[in-house]
Amino acid sequence: MNKGFEYDLLIIGSGPGGQKAAVQAAKLGKKVGVIDLNPAVGGVCLHDGTIPSKSFRAAILHLTGYRVRERFGKAYRVKQNILMEDLLAWSSGIIEEIEQTLRAQMQRNNVELICGFGSFINEHHIQVQHRNKKETFSAKKIIIATGTSPRRPEGFDFDNEVILDSNGILYMENLPQTLTIVGGGVIGCEYGSMFATLGCKVTIVEARPNILGFVDKEIAETLAFHMREQRVTIRTNETVTMCKRSSDGRAVTFLESGKQLVSDCLLVSAGRTGNIDNLGLENVGIEPDSRMSIPVNKHYQTCVPHIYAVGDIIGPPALASTAMEQGRLASLHAFNVDEEVPNQPVPYGIFTIPEIAAVGKTEEQLSEECVPYEYGISRFEEIERGKILGVSKGELKILFHRETRKILGVHILGEGAIELIHIGQSVMAMDGTLHNLVHMIFNYPTLAQAYKVAALDGMNKLIAVEGLASDPKLQADIKAAEQNCD
Repeated sequence: MNKGFEYDLLIIGSGPGGQKAAVQAAKLGKKVGVIDLNPAVGGVCLHDGTIPSKSFRAAILHLTGYRVRERFGKAYRVKQNILMEDLLAWSSGIIEEIEQTLRAQMQRNNVELICGFGSFINEHHIQVQHRNKKETFSAKKIIIATGTSPRRPEGFDFDNEVILDSNGILYMENLPQTLTIVGGGVIGCEYGSMFATLGCKVTIVEARPNILGFVDKEIAETLAFHMREQRVTIRTNETVTMCKRSSDGRAVTFLESGKQLVSDCLLVSAGRTGNIDNLGLENVGIEPDSRMSIPVNKHYQTCVPHIYAVGDIIGPPALASTAMEQGRLASLHAFNVDEEVPNQPVPYGIFTIPEIAAVGKTEEQLSEECVPYEYGISRFEEIERGKILGVSKGELKILFHRETRKILGVHILGEGAIELIHIGQSVMAMDGTLHNLVHMIFNYPTLAQAYKVAALDGMNKLIAVEGLASDPKLQADIKAAEQNCD
């Protein structure tokens, strides 16, 4: 360690990015400290976001008997009267176990945990305030991993009881009978499908033409169909102007079109904003962008070379999975360890009911780019494992180049989608083709067989048009069309 510095590396934030950065630096023999206001490690991801919401989902799927309703009927439930306490009890135990695992990992690697709110004094010194006590720590390198918080737009009277953001909805006293959700993005659709599965009457209001606008259109439309089966009302092309709490304690949502929606609770899912307040970035010359994100280069360095930033605080893709890798790579770069990073596709998962996962391009993107693609599809109702599990709501779609047969994208909706997507990711990372999937042997019976069924469907589409390649007139027309597209 350089003379004059107490730490080789200080990290502000103990979420996924901060954790992996800390452990990686410790493995290199560096003295590392992690600063977090919460005495329990894990950051927003563990305590307010990903883990609590996904634990809620798991509890809902179990207690409602959702996965076995096809066998025992729509009225079947493991617990008839599900309470908010049931969901909290399920998730709190999981959070505690994960926190202890993370804490033990930090301790094994001699990472020091510093409780308090950290802010920059200058480029190498951070002041940490805990209650009435202030301490100053110095470090050669610093990583910012403070995450994000729900954005609270104007016009909403947030009260943490009836009008809630995505943090507040996790701590409601009672489950609502009716729920309005502003925003048809990932968080809005996840919570919308969860509460609908509980029997709550849900209305989703989205300003754009479709929910989940970045998702493959067919997959998003299929999800919308299944959500409507659960009594979810989806209002698109509708802008919310404001929301107020009525005298009887309900939320009244006002739309630009003149409609008024009344519900027991309102969830505002309007994106997230970076946790930079009082961080002292102005003391080191770092300027955030309009979304309160911190700009970084490909090595996750800010404009101050020895200060890095990772995770949601640097903006998209804002996934826990990518934050972990960013934190690790930032630590390696900070201490001059070269590691070649292959150009691999990044998968994402949406924990709706049923769940969605994808990797690569959508049909809409390929069409816009004039890529000659074809697709193969399989439906879970045709897969034996789907019958055994009672999960007929699902499909897997493979997009591939019509000429090279290279896999361009995989899109899945249904049980296990978020696990299954990694098969497609691996094939794409190895520049795999449809041929690889056609000849791959999958265990039987498994949901993964859907890959082979979809690949065979795509291959049969190619076989059906093989004779067209010898038709000179048709080929001339195709060539002219491609030139016009260019």
